[in-house]
Amino acid sequence: MSADTRTQVRPASRPRLLLAMYLGLALTAIAAVAPLIDIATVDTLTDHVRQAYPDWPASEVGKDRDAIATYLAATGGLGLVCWLVAIGAVATGRRWARGLVTALFAVGTLIALTNMSLGGEGYDTILPPAYGALGLLPCLAGLAAVILVWRKDKNAT
Repeated sequence: MSADTRTQVRPASRPRLLLAMYLGLALTAIAAVAPLIDIATVDTLTDHVRQAYPDWPASEVGKDRDAIATYLAATGGLGLVCWLVAIGAVATGRRWARGLVTALFAVGTLIALTNMSLGGEGYDTILPPAYGALGLLPCLAGLAAVILVWRKDKNAT
C-alpha cells in the first residue's frame, strides 16, 4: 500500500502535534469539570444567576445554575470525544486527519466564541466570563494542532 505524502500527516511532525492535542484534551477536561467543582465549592454560578435575576426564589436560581453547569459539562464531554477521535486519527496516520482536525477546531472555536458572547434576558452573558475564557483555552491547543497538522516536513523531498 503506497501512501500519498501530500494528504497524510508526516511522521516527523506527529510528536509535537500529538503533544498539542493531548494538551487540548487536558484543557477540555478541566473546562468540563470546572463548573461541577465550582458548584461543590464556592458556587460562583449561583452568584452569577442571582445577579441576573435577584428576585428569583432559590429553587429557580438552582435550576438555572444546574442548566448552565450541565451545558458546560456536556459540551466539554463532547469536546473530549472529539479530541480522542482526532488524536486517534493523527496517531494512526489517517488520510482524513487534517480535515478532521481543521473542522473540529473551527466548530470548537465557534462554540467557544458563542459561549463568551451569548446573552440572555437578565444576563449580559449567560455564561460567567471566567467560564467563557476557560472554554476558549482548548482552542489555543486546537490552533497549534491545525498549524502542525498542515505544516510541511522540512526533511520531505
